[in-house]
Order: sequence, then C-alpha cells, then structure tokens
Amino acid sequence: MYGSECWKTTAPIDKRLEVFQNQSLRRILKICWPNTILNQDLYRRVGMTPLTRTIQIRRWRWLGHVLRMNTDSIPRVALRWTPQGKRRRGRPKETWRRTVQKDLKHHGLTLETAPQVAVDRSRWRPLAVAPSTRRREED
Repeated sequence: MYGSECWKTTAPIDKRLEVFQNQSLRRILKICWPNTILNQDLYRRVGMTPLTRTIQIRRWRWLGHVLRMNTDSIPRVALRWTPQGKRRRGRPKETWRRTVQKDLKHHGLTLETAPQVAVDRSRWRPLAVAPSTRRREED
C-alpha cells in the first residue's frame, strides 16, 4: 500500500486488488471453498475495509494536501501540467489526474473549485469518507 495515493486506478486494477485481498483473508481465516461467506461478512469479521476504498481515501487526502500547497509548489504545478505533443490513436489512457477528476466530479467539484473547498478542512474531510460511485455495494 506504500504510495498507493499516487496509483491510477481502473476497474480491472480495482477488481484484482479486491480479489487478492479477499483470497488472502479467506486463506488466513481458513475458509475453504464449500464454506463460503459474503465479502461484506468477511470484512466485518476481520474489521477491515476493501483496499480500493482505502486507496481512494488516501488519494483524496493527498489531493487535499496538494491543493492546500502554494500555487508555485512542484506537486501543485504537476497537477495542472499537460505534456506537449499528441497521443497515439485510440482511447485515452487512464491517468492519476483523470482518476482524481472523476472523484472530484462525483462530489460536484472541479480542479478550479476544489482548492477553495480544500482550504476548509472541516468541509474537505467528510468528502474523503463519503461513499463512492466506483465502489460496488454488492461486495
């Protein structure tokens, strides 16, 4: 999980992380195939949350930290930086910034409006723990 706040996340990456976590927890608890339990019950039993949720919270906290930095600081400049040139044909690549923009859009914010909200930590913190649309509730 080290540095997970800087990972780009896509649906396949999220799924692989959840599968790994669930397999590991089931192996630790010695829950074999015929004796299955729901993922929600598994998380409740061990007192954990899904890794994808933890990564999302860490990413949101890091974004708030970056948005509170001076406008000329390197991380804040890198957040707005767009490289020169053109991309190859096809679907655009998923980047960390696009992942963050999706999270911001879910909360009704943009990269322009988010710094004003991030300055007020009492308004920013609850957004980090608010449920996400990316998280599937059936697991």
